[in-house]
Amino acid sequence: MAAFLSDLAQQYIDGEWRPGTGSWDVIDFNPYDDEKLASITVASVDEVDQAYRAAERVQKEWARTSPYARRAVFERALALLEEREEEIAELIVAELGGTRVKAGFELHLAKEFLRESVHLALATEGRILPSPLEGKENRLYRVPVGVVGVISPFNFPFLLSLKSVAPALALGNGVVLKPHQNTPIVGGTLIGKLFEDAGLPGGLLNVVVTDIAEIGDAFLEHPVPRVISFTGSDGTGRHVATVCAANFKRAVLELGGNSALVVLDDADLDYAVDAAVFSRFVHQGQVCMAANRVLVDRSVAEEFTEKFVAKVRSLPVGDPRDPATVIGPVISSTQANALSGVVEQALAEGATALVRGPVEGNLVAPSVLTDVPEGSELLRQEVFGPVVFLVPFDGEEEAVRIVNDTPYGLSGAVHTGDIERGVAFAQRIDTGMFHVNDGTVHDEPIVPFGGEKHSGIGRLNGETTLEAFTTTKWISVQHGRSGFPF
Repeated sequence: MAAFLSDLAQQYIDGEWRPGTGSWDVIDFNPYDDEKLASITVASVDEVDQAYRAAERVQKEWARTSPYARRAVFERALALLEEREEEIAELIVAELGGTRVKAGFELHLAKEFLRESVHLALATEGRILPSPLEGKENRLYRVPVGVVGVISPFNFPFLLSLKSVAPALALGNGVVLKPHQNTPIVGGTLIGKLFEDAGLPGGLLNVVVTDIAEIGDAFLEHPVPRVISFTGSDGTGRHVATVCAANFKRAVLELGGNSALVVLDDADLDYAVDAAVFSRFVHQGQVCMAANRVLVDRSVAEEFTEKFVAKVRSLPVGDPRDPATVIGPVISSTQANALSGVVEQALAEGATALVRGPVEGNLVAPSVLTDVPEGSELLRQEVFGPVVFLVPFDGEEEAVRIVNDTPYGLSGAVHTGDIERGVAFAQRIDTGMFHVNDGTVHDEPIVPFGGEKHSGIGRLNGETTLEAFTTTKWISVQHGRSGFPF
C-alpha cells in the first residue's frame, strides 16, 4: 500500500501528477494508530486557477463528445472500481478508520452511483414548447453548466465525492475536486486516478488538495465554476452559500442533520432496537443521517431501553482492521475531545448516563444518555459521533413536536405496526427524507437526496442531478416573419 499511497500523494492538475507549491504540507494520518500515511504539499491559489482553467478548456470539447462515448468512460471506471475494490477498502480502513463493514457499505453505494452515471450520460433531453406567436418554434435545450467545483467531507469521502463528480462529468461538465484534508486520497486523488485510468481526457477532472488557510475563498470565488457542490457542516455551508450568492454561482449544499428515530407504542421492539443501533453507530456515528435522538413512547420505553442498552454494550470497539470491530476511531483527536465535551455537558445539565463509554485516543466507545432536559441545546444540534440521546414521549403529538424541534431537517425514521400510521407520521416531520420501519441512514442513486432547513439546499441523485449540474437554454426559431411595432 505504501507505494500506492506515495503515487497518489500529489496534486492532479491538467492531466499531470505533481507536487503542490503551497506553504505547508497536509500530513495524512491513520486515525486509529497515528501512522503517517502520506505527506502532500498543498495546492496554491495559482494551482487552483490552473485546475479551473484546464477544466474550462477541456470541457468544451467533452460537451460536444457523443454521450455514448462519454458513457464508455464510466463503464470502464466501474469495471476498475470492481477490480480494485479490496485495495480501496483497505485505504478506507487506513485513512478514515472505517470498519470493514463500513468500507463494504461505502463501496457498494459507490458502485451503484457509478452505474447511475452510466445512464445519466444519455439522460439529457430537449423539449419543444408552443408559442402564442404565429410561426414561432420554442426549443429548450438542456446543456452542461460548464465547470463544477466539488468540496467533499471526511466521513464517506469516496462515495460523497463520486456522488457529485461522476454525474457532473457524465452530463458534460468539467470538475475540480477539493477533498477534505483528513481524507485527501480516498476522497480525492484516488478518484482522479480511477478516472484517469478509465480514459477520461486529461484536464477534465482535477484534484486539488488544499485548505482555506492557504487559498482563502479562491476555490469558491474563481470565475470559472458555475456550480459549487458542497457536503459538510451547516456552518461552513452557510459561508459557501454566501460567497456563491455574491459571485452569482449556484450552490448545491448537502449539510448536517439531527435525525430522530421514533418508536411508537405498536412497534416491533427487537427490530426497532436493531434499526436504532445501526442508525446511530454506523461509522462511529459520523454520518449526517445518523439518529442522534431515539424517541420512544413511554408505554414501551422501559422494555426498549433495556434491550437497546444491552445491544449497545455488546458492540466491539477497537482496531478497524479487525472484521469483528463495529466501533472504530473517530477521525481526529479534536473530534474525540468534542464528543467528551458533549457527554460532560449533558451530565452537568442533569442527564443520566445509561452507558458511558471510555475515550482512548481517537477510540470513543458508545455513550447512551437519557433525562437530558427538554430545553437543552444538545437535543437540537448535530452530534457527530457515538453518543445517543434516549427521549421518552407521551403520544404522537408530543413526538412530532420533539422531532421537529431542531434547526435541521435531513432524515429520520419511525417504527410502528401500522404502515399507514407511519406514513402519516412521516408527513408531519420537516425533513427532506423520512423512513417507515427502517433506519435513518439511506441513500439510493435515483431517489432525491437532500434536506430542509439548515440541512441543505437542493437535491442530488437521479433526475434531480440534472437540475444540479445542467441548465436550460431557450432557442426560438421564427419560421415565418414577425411583425414589429416600428
